[in-house]
Amino acid sequence: MFASLFVVMLGLCFCSKGNSQSTLGRPRLISPSEALVNSFVDFHCDIELSPANETVLFQLFKKDNRDRLLGEYTSLNGEVALIPQVIKPFHEGYLECVAKVQNNSNIEPTISYTHYLKVIEPVKGARIILRSSNNFFEGETLKLSCEHIAGNHVSYKWLLNGQLVSPSPLHNVADKNLFISRTTSKDSGSYMCVATNHFNTTNIFTANSSEVQITFKERVSIPDISFTVLKEDSKNFSAKVTCRSTKGTPPVTFSVYNTTELVANVTVNERNATFKVPLVLGRDLGWLHCQASNGDQVEHSQQISLKVVPVGGPVRMSYDYDVENYAVIGVRFYCRSANGSLPQYRWFLNKTLLRDRGSFYLVVNQPPEQSILLLSVGRSSAGTYHCDVSDSFDSNSSISSNELYLDKKVLNRLPVLVVAVVFGSFTCLVALVSICCLVGAIFKRRQYGGNSLLCLEMKGLAAAYEDELDPSEYNDNADFVKAVGGVELDQASGASSDEWPPIEEEESLEDEPVEGP
Repeated sequence: MFASLFVVMLGLCFCSKGNSQSTLGRPRLISPSEALVNSFVDFHCDIELSPANETVLFQLFKKDNRDRLLGEYTSLNGEVALIPQVIKPFHEGYLECVAKVQNNSNIEPTISYTHYLKVIEPVKGARIILRSSNNFFEGETLKLSCEHIAGNHVSYKWLLNGQLVSPSPLHNVADKNLFISRTTSKDSGSYMCVATNHFNTTNIFTANSSEVQITFKERVSIPDISFTVLKEDSKNFSAKVTCRSTKGTPPVTFSVYNTTELVANVTVNERNATFKVPLVLGRDLGWLHCQASNGDQVEHSQQISLKVVPVGGPVRMSYDYDVENYAVIGVRFYCRSANGSLPQYRWFLNKTLLRDRGSFYLVVNQPPEQSILLLSVGRSSAGTYHCDVSDSFDSNSSISSNELYLDKKVLNRLPVLVVAVVFGSFTCLVALVSICCLVGAIFKRRQYGGNSLLCLEMKGLAAAYEDELDPSEYNDNADFVKAVGGVELDQASGASSDEWPPIEEEESLEDEPVEGP
């Protein structure tokens, strides 16, 4: 019985001893926080309370990746584990140390806290990659990328002609990329990227790319088309066609088409080009237009008719003038030709050619319709004027107009027709007034003749009634009536009562005696 109790107690002791050693403390991982690629780094791992008489295995892993063992160390007597490593880019990240007792599965392994290791690989081999087309035109978006063959944790700077490109609404610097929106000619120049990283803020690594020259071209504008006529000989002519754009970075390719058929094309380092096309005067040879391109889209000109009509028909000259204070101060002569696509006008004074401008004149050409000669009227401008018209490509086809004489006195002298009209009108007016006076005289004579007879009758009546009047019956006006009927009236009239009204005197002024009724 005693022997059985001793065996039980011995087993309990062994069990108690096994339980006290069934767990490990948490290991501690010690290493630098940064390391250069290909450098040697020692990772340390230990446990504060290492089990006695136990061999502990320390292993180094990346967190959550137990399939790849980075390194291990076996601690026999509780010494600190030393795990050396040649640092590679894959070492970067969260590392952890796992401790386990060898040959004793009853003790559970333990894991350290994670430790982050930043691995620095010096940057090298920077270069610029174009993310847009090789033809750069104003208004487009430029996309550049800075690539390098080695390096991490890299920062980037962009230089244009040696100057730092600062971020702006149109210049976006995003990590290793540069985006420039709505580019202009100011964005042309030499681009370079600078890639930089550093180790422990003391070691700085830099890689500069090669310079990339970028020029933003101006798009070619819509071309204009025109032509002049060349006289090869007396019978042969050709059209010199000119295509011209006002904008566009050379080289520019110009093409000439007759409707849809290509006539010719050429690439030049200018904004214009000329072509020679056969021409027959007076014949409709189709419609020409130009095309222009400098690597982007193709621009088309308007169409023009390839038809040249020679000068022909009568050449007429007309004029009008300006008047101030009833005097002519300026004259405009007009010269027009009945036919002609490309006329050339010339003005002459007394058969002397007038150039474009003089002291008293100015020539204003408005081809093909007409030419205008503006004159200031004076002594210098007096003379005989005419114009002639010829083809601009052939001076032998000249046709002259009629001649017109200009003089200040002549211009300001009243025309014969005007004088005749005015004089005739005045004569008619005088005759009309004379007739009216004559008719008035006759009418007056008849009127005064009737009044004389009436006066005679009134005289007889006065004599008949004079004796019948009794002044005493008119108390208030008796004197007045007597005076009127007697002497005072005669005195007032300057004659006696036997002579009023002065009929005889009136009759003596007339040519004919007064007839009775």
